[in-house]
Amino acid sequence: MRKIDMSPERRPAVRQVVVDSESAGQRLDNFLLRLNKGVPKSHLYKAIRDGQVRINKGRCRADTRVQVGDLVRIPPLRLPDPAARPAAPPATFPVLYEDAHLLVIDKPAGVAVHGGSGVSFGVIEQLRAARPDERLLELAHRLDRETSGVLMIARSRKALVALHDMMRNSQGRKHYLALVVGDWVNDRQRIRLPLLKYLTPGGERRVRVDPLGKPAHTIITLKHRYGGAWSLLGAELRTGRTHQIRVHLASQGHPIAGDEKYGPDAIRAALFAQGFRRMFLHAHRLEIPHPVTGELLVLEAPLPPACQAVLDRLDSMQ
Repeated sequence: MRKIDMSPERRPAVRQVVVDSESAGQRLDNFLLRLNKGVPKSHLYKAIRDGQVRINKGRCRADTRVQVGDLVRIPPLRLPDPAARPAAPPATFPVLYEDAHLLVIDKPAGVAVHGGSGVSFGVIEQLRAARPDERLLELAHRLDRETSGVLMIARSRKALVALHDMMRNSQGRKHYLALVVGDWVNDRQRIRLPLLKYLTPGGERRVRVDPLGKPAHTIITLKHRYGGAWSLLGAELRTGRTHQIRVHLASQGHPIAGDEKYGPDAIRAALFAQGFRRMFLHAHRLEIPHPVTGELLVLEAPLPPACQAVLDRLDSMQ
């Protein structure tokens, strides 16, 4: 059981917080999560539903946008004892671009973008630990834990709001590289198949092609074929559904190499024995307007050495 520190300094109390310009336009739930780090999301959402959270003395919803000068009532919330959970170790990552509003890094495979679901910390927590003087560091989008490549972090509220709007409206061009099992034939192919999230009997989150799912669109381009056994593909996301590229490719009979959720165990085990211990999916290029200036940004992350080594080995076998 997690220990709760009930010393006078940490005893829960009602807080009245005035929204500043940096937080203007943010959803209430995200505003509360930032101010109450360590408090379970379920507690915050219950407090909103029960009317314990108020804006200017009125009831509100989780998706209410806070504005400059709003007075937000935050009810007593029990914060976990900091000593009861491990602190995120500071870490730096290769920087692809940085200015006052935006930080873009090359995320390695095997690192979650944020803590949760059994993960104590992720990229964002490690960056905050490494940059304690930063006023704001927030994820602009997500990458799967086993996916490497271009990841955007907002350094200002203005940039965060703009980037979230861009992601919701599928703005920008997001390009990935994927090595798949089998001989991909078409030079260019559009996959438009709806995707539905579900939970396995063990409680694991998965996604499948399903008529009841949300629309999803991926553009696939053939880059190279390796003797009929493997194919290197480019994948451009036109929508941003969970596990979209992985499920779309698996649905065509070409799962991504090393994919533990949607690929064959035997293939993954063979790659593991050869020293390749990740999924071959890399976010290698992002073209998007700068969230504040509007200037077109072309952000690229080189293929990781482990992935390049696999391609080199396949080339040598042809």
